[in-house]
Amino acid sequence: IADSYPQQSFPQQNIPQQSVPQQALTPDQLDNLVSPIALYPDPLLGQLLAASTYPLELVEAQQWLEQTRLQQNRNLHGRTLEDAARQQDWDPSVQVLAAFPDVVALLNRDIRWTTDLGNAFLTQQADVMNAIQALRVRAQNNGRLATTPQQVVTDDVQNGQTAVRIEPANPQVVYPPVYDPAYVWGPPASGYYPQVSYP
Repeated sequence: IADSYPQQSFPQQNIPQQSVPQQALTPDQLDNLVSPIALYPDPLLGQLLAASTYPLELVEAQQWLEQTRLQQNRNLHGRTLEDAARQQDWDPSVQVLAAFPDVVALLNRDIRWTTDLGNAFLTQQADVMNAIQALRVRAQNNGRLATTPQQVVTDDVQNGQTAVRIEPANPQVVYPPVYDPAYVWGPPASGYYPQVSYP
């Protein structure tokens, strides 16, 4: 049958492939976007930002964690849970976050926010990090960020710029903070904070 149709030759067109550039977020939009995670300890924050670029895998991780809890493996937690997650076909950052089910749940509460966070991190990484630093400085000035038994807060000065570092007090134990951005920074300068639930 294929031979009965005459072969046609179509002129090759030079069609430029255009990508629609994503509009850069303003400083206020970035502040609002990163407010739920700005006070996370640096090692966890790095993994979280990388994982936010894989929203589908975060959804899969949430489902996997829920199934794991329902099965006999309720004893899985911490390093054991992370080792079990490494058997999954996810980005290493998502595998690491599996040891923090509450963080995975936070990222799944509003997948649009998580996707926006991941996109901003991919396209405006320096701006995202600057927004996090600005929020940390404001939290210190508000008395809402300080060294505790769970975390050590320090100021590092490099090339005349101050960076607020948050490290676990015990490198073997990381405590993800739970806070309401409105309590830490007051109402947003414009727009709104992400609609994730805060205790």
